[in-house]
Amino acid sequence: PVGFKNGTSGDVQIAADAIKAANYPHSFLSVTSQGTVAIVNTKGNSGCHLILRGGSSGTNYDTDSVAKAVAMLHKAKVNAKVVVDCSHGNSKKLHTNQPKVAADVAAQIAAGSTKILGVMIESNIEEGNQAEPHKNPGKALKYGQSITDACIHWADTEKVLRNLALAVRTRRGLCEKQAPGTK
Repeated sequence: PVGFKNGTSGDVQIAADAIKAANYPHSFLSVTSQGTVAIVNTKGNSGCHLILRGGSSGTNYDTDSVAKAVAMLHKAKVNAKVVVDCSHGNSKKLHTNQPKVAADVAAQIAAGSTKILGVMIESNIEEGNQAEPHKNPGKALKYGQSITDACIHWADTEKVLRNLALAVRTRRGLCEKQAPGTK
């Protein structure tokens, strides 16, 4: 599976177009591991999905945004499931907002939504982030803290994952009530 994120503007169409293109076989010129020029043929990838990351136009993890994205994917005749990025534009680039985004996603799942395939969470042992070593010479790195995007710490990650797991169990219970004897 390969995920395509919406554009940083928030535009979802560009990712839907990429998913559609990736579904088809391609041929291109490349170099082999032996260093010779060759034509590479691919079979296409039907396991692609859309990642909703939010953007400069705002967040896109809410029920209406997910429904619009899924409708666009249906129209493009590609996999109509999405992964929600709880960070980046959806958290307004504040790592402390990630649990709120995940809670909204969990509520959608618990209410019966099957449109959401998964989530992405920026997580580490320690909260926040720190400067890369070359940007802060002489200062030791803190173990378990990101040097790139700010992350939620492990304790919050556990809470988020437990809440999402409960949402999935709740949805499964709803599905069993709607179709007794099926899983």
